[in-house]
Amino acid sequence: MWKPDRLSKTPIYEQISEHLQLKISQGEYPPGSMLPAERKLAEQLGVNRSTIVQAYAELRSTGMIDSRTGSGTSVSLTKWGANPKQPPDWGSYADSGSFLPNVPFLRKIREMLSVQEELIDFASGELSAELSPSQEITALMQENQFSGYLGYDNPQGYKPLREALVTYLEKYRGIRTSESSILITSGSQQSMFLITKCLLSPGDAVAIEDPSYCYSLPMFQSAGLRLFRLAVDKHGINPEDIRTLYKKHRIKMVFLNPTYHNPTGTVLDDQRRSQLLDITSELGLPIVEDDPFSLTSYDGIAPLPFKSMDRMGSTLYVGSFSKIAASGLRIGWMVAPHTIVERLTDARQQMDFGLSVIPQQVAALFLESERFEPHLERLRMNLRFRRDIMIEALQKELPGLVQFNVPDGGLHLWCKLIPEVNDNKLFESAIKQGAIFVPGSVYGSDSGFVRFTFARPKVNEIGPGIDKFAKALREIVNLSL
Repeated sequence: MWKPDRLSKTPIYEQISEHLQLKISQGEYPPGSMLPAERKLAEQLGVNRSTIVQAYAELRSTGMIDSRTGSGTSVSLTKWGANPKQPPDWGSYADSGSFLPNVPFLRKIREMLSVQEELIDFASGELSAELSPSQEITALMQENQFSGYLGYDNPQGYKPLREALVTYLEKYRGIRTSESSILITSGSQQSMFLITKCLLSPGDAVAIEDPSYCYSLPMFQSAGLRLFRLAVDKHGINPEDIRTLYKKHRIKMVFLNPTYHNPTGTVLDDQRRSQLLDITSELGLPIVEDDPFSLTSYDGIAPLPFKSMDRMGSTLYVGSFSKIAASGLRIGWMVAPHTIVERLTDARQQMDFGLSVIPQQVAALFLESERFEPHLERLRMNLRFRRDIMIEALQKELPGLVQFNVPDGGLHLWCKLIPEVNDNKLFESAIKQGAIFVPGSVYGSDSGFVRFTFARPKVNEIGPGIDKFAKALREIVNLSL
């Protein structure tokens, strides 16, 4: 969000006037559209209302805007002459199109983190800088001279990386596959996008967990899919619910994150995994298994994925480097039947001709290096340490006011608040206190749930951040009494 430069020699009201004039000329505010109310714009820009009054007066003097008592301020219709020339109404374009924007809470989180760097970030679902293998990757890049043709690579992905993933998947996840059955993507989200756009059609019914990370992805609604939920308890979903949804809605696909589920941290138990595979095989239903967190298992032992037990070839397995190494590498993968890989590769080629080969080379080197396993061990140890610090802080600051199950892996803690609160009010109050989190409603749950990410903030920020959240919660509860 644009802000006036208080160190500039140009008066603030002139900066605001020039900024608004630019937005008008670019079509952000087309002729006849309303400008923000003076008081509201003053709050957004952090200035006095009188400064906005001056800025609007400057624009009125040029004939660019009109103000009427009781009607507000609008862009002039006559400024451009009898036959007005005007830029496109970019605002209306931004509001149209079939691809929906992110949910409001996620847009607000992104905005606040960009303008308030001092916020303690419990919202971003990624590793902090000190948890990423920056030194290891830097050393690998220094030790290896990258050479070769830097043109378009195979849109299916850099072949040496796919070959390295064959070994990785068998060693760490018990999945036996070939490089021809692997598609490299920019992460789990791109894998999901390709699946929804290429393998499903508008009106198709799919099953997702409740709550679910998938619920926060507008791409499902943008694709015109009908979402039906599978309730998650402390043992994961109930596989019989899939049979029920199939009979009632003829669901065509099941999207699951069964290991250290986002956001609850639960693990689908072994008996239910076996039962689920039996039911989906009986119904001929494909499973999309999103498995970003399994290698964060704090004891180093994670349940085997569906894909390792699947003898019918009904599972599309999605993985990523984002939660175990570095989100900035933008490396993910999908293991699927060769027919599906070919279809999605073709679509991928239409989108971007494939990923940059350089991060793929780095990822391949890291997977095959002696540095990978020690990194995983340090990551698990540090994540458990951070989880314990957060739990200790919650028990200290909010005794009797919050409930949670202790996860054995992953980056998140899913909490139920005992007092009834309004998500919006708590969210805004926490930001004012200096901490930010993801409200549970983003994942489809009712009000009163929150997701804290303990992997993103610095270790010494976790306790103070929970203290700030506790103050925000108490403020909201006291206001509601």
